[in-house]
Amino acid sequence: MKLKQSLHYLALLAALSVAACSQSAPGVGTAASAAAQTASTVAGGAASAAAAASATSVSASSTSEAVAATPEAAIRKNLAERLPQMPAIQEVRPTPVAGLYEVRIGNTDILYADSQGDFLFQGVLVDTKNRKNLTEERLHALNSIDFKTLPLQDAMVSKKGNGSRKLAVFADPNCGYCKRFEAELEKVNNVTIYTFLYPILGPDSTAKSQHIWCAKNRDKVWHDWMVNKVPPPEAQCDAEVINRNLAFGQQHKINGTPAIILENGQRLAGAVEAQALEEMLTAAKTQP
Repeated sequence: MKLKQSLHYLALLAALSVAACSQSAPGVGTAASAAAQTASTVAGGAASAAAAASATSVSASSTSEAVAATPEAAIRKNLAERLPQMPAIQEVRPTPVAGLYEVRIGNTDILYADSQGDFLFQGVLVDTKNRKNLTEERLHALNSIDFKTLPLQDAMVSKKGNGSRKLAVFADPNCGYCKRFEAELEKVNNVTIYTFLYPILGPDSTAKSQHIWCAKNRDKVWHDWMVNKVPPPEAQCDAEVINRNLAFGQQHKINGTPAIILENGQRLAGAVEAQALEEMLTAAKTQP
């Protein structure tokens, strides 16, 4: 029962989200949410797994221990055996805490385990001496997208002021948080904004995206809709760009909107306020 409750708790923690619009599209969900689906079934199979383990011979156990000589090998082996429906482990690496290891499942889901995989938890690792959120820093690194790799030809471009700073945003025209972010962008100057139409909230989002992309003045139609609530007029053209945007976003695990990419590759989720965005834009401009 304790194992079942622990797995359910882990699943609930993994389900927490930020202020962003999202859709559980096939192939786009996080590995942590997949782990959540295993919680109930793994708990049920825990007893039989334990029984099978107790029936293993001493010689076989010794052989297994020899194979799992390193902490990484032990963690991979034990978690795979004990939680068989957990998503595949992509990476195991030591943390600054002695005996504590980072376990990455999926692309960007981080768990922590002891050197044998006997204990597993999800949470935030903070360096109190240097006042750093190590988990957050690691997630930023894993989520980063090289700005130079963005298909900017598939984005709408808006220049404000001298346009010296840059940001890209993946946005759904029906996303309330995207509209809130557009309102915040009104307060930001000296920036070039690349907006990728990213309709993930249903057919109406796709239709609106097509009308906006095919408009003679895309930027104006986008702004009129997102800020002034003026519906985009119907327009037809080759809008294959939208499918390319969706494919790029799914490749990079963009599961919600707005998804913001700064010039240094840092990725932000949700409707960031103007003041905070100003600071991050400036920092991103000065960082390599």
